[in-house]
Amino acid sequence: VIYPPHSKLTDKEKTNICYLSFPDSNSGCLGDTQFCFRFRRSPGRKVSLCCFLDQLDRDLPVYLKKDPAYYYGYVYFRQVRDKSLKRGYFQKSLVLISKLPYVHLFRTMLKQIAPEYFEKSEAFLEAVCSDIDRWPPPIPGKILHLPIMGIIMKLRIPTYRDKPGTTPIVQNMHQADAQISMALLTVHEVDLFRCFCPVFFHIQMLWELVLLGEPLVVMAPSPSESSETVLALVSCISPLKYCSDFRPYFTIHDSEFKEYTTRTQAPPSVILGVTNPFFAKTLQHWPHIIRIGDIKLPGEVPKQVKVKKLKNLKTLDSKPGVYTSYKPYLNKDEEIVKQLQKGVQQKRPTEAQSVILRRYFLELTESFIIPLERYVASLMPLQKCISPWKSPPQLRQFSQDDFMKTLEKAGPQLTSGLKGDWIGLYRHFLKSPNFDGWFRSRQKEMTQKLEALHLEALCNENLVFWSQKHTEVETVDLVLKLKNKLLQADREHLPVKTDTLKKLQTHINDIILALPDDLQDILLKTGT
Repeated sequence: VIYPPHSKLTDKEKTNICYLSFPDSNSGCLGDTQFCFRFRRSPGRKVSLCCFLDQLDRDLPVYLKKDPAYYYGYVYFRQVRDKSLKRGYFQKSLVLISKLPYVHLFRTMLKQIAPEYFEKSEAFLEAVCSDIDRWPPPIPGKILHLPIMGIIMKLRIPTYRDKPGTTPIVQNMHQADAQISMALLTVHEVDLFRCFCPVFFHIQMLWELVLLGEPLVVMAPSPSESSETVLALVSCISPLKYCSDFRPYFTIHDSEFKEYTTRTQAPPSVILGVTNPFFAKTLQHWPHIIRIGDIKLPGEVPKQVKVKKLKNLKTLDSKPGVYTSYKPYLNKDEEIVKQLQKGVQQKRPTEAQSVILRRYFLELTESFIIPLERYVASLMPLQKCISPWKSPPQLRQFSQDDFMKTLEKAGPQLTSGLKGDWIGLYRHFLKSPNFDGWFRSRQKEMTQKLEALHLEALCNENLVFWSQKHTEVETVDLVLKLKNKLLQADREHLPVKTDTLKKLQTHINDIILALPDDLQDILLKTGT
């Protein structure tokens, strides 16, 4: 069943969703299980709602921006014994498909609706959808109230202006009416500490592997553990965006199975979460494998475990741990391990442990990225180089050698006490998809800033006076160029003040009015 009935999915998408909506039979998930998956959209599909979501996308932090090529699937699966059924079990999944990576929000929502849906069937979904139709648009930075089957979920979607690592708290309000409200502290975060507990001693090495976009596979006993661990890995380099593909739950039926498991070329830059024992064989040539047993809440932290050699991983029954021959660039930070171990001994709640771990990853990522930010900012031309009568100047080229030279005086040592081969880590990072994605978005921002400064320079000129000293042909040419500039500012959402745009529009009108009548008519008619 698909709801709303008019939703369009291609056959390939439907097949992918069907296979990804159920745990592999060997997972033995009895009772209720929640997990999530991510799959490729079929190419050539009409994009609906796109421009609307694009406007909201601009205000999101980079790691929450939607990827137009992928959908997320959020699953609530129930398996219980039922003698009246032929197979002896009731097995059903309710799946929510969205472009938005708000894992915690949709997980909470499914928890509210799935159990009732399994008892009441389709008519209930109609009621749920009419609730969702009343939801306000997902505007970042606003406190949103989302009604769902008698409960109001209160939440706030982060914006790119939020200071990384801080979450403005959404308070639980005692409402006068009978509706129960439920405050969500996050829309997208997973329980980091619980996910990393089985590979606790290797968190820093895993951070390096994710940062460098290395091929990683997580082998777990169930889809909920594989999906949570993959999402935890992807989020550990935040506020950097992980730019390669990642699949929180991946099956042998996936349309990309052949592409990702082929031995004819090196494994791609991707993080896969798998549960099928077959993968232990198909992916044993992958360079980094994380094997996770059941994620239990730690009564005690796992004992110190060495990184295991890949050749020891023959089956999915191998012991939990990290199988790789990777040598980390940075020395191990013993402090974080001690701090978290102490937390376990003192029975510190896992939410608090996750906060400590998230702050640790954030500080590590920021120490790494600040020198790059500083160097890239120096590629921006000086403001005095911007002339209204010439095209905006180009950004200077990124030079690896010049960047490396800056590290001696302004490297990560300014903010991090960690020793090790930082230079080697940067060299490797500069070849990775994460650097490519990060640099492209910086380039785009800076180019737009240059365009905006160029517009401001034009506004400060006396353009009418200029047009009086030039021929009609040149003046018409200027008018058309200025109109294009205004269109570009609107289309690309350039960071320009509204006053500047109004001022430019006034300039255009004044120039046109100073021209002969026949030209005025033509220029006022041409919108572009």
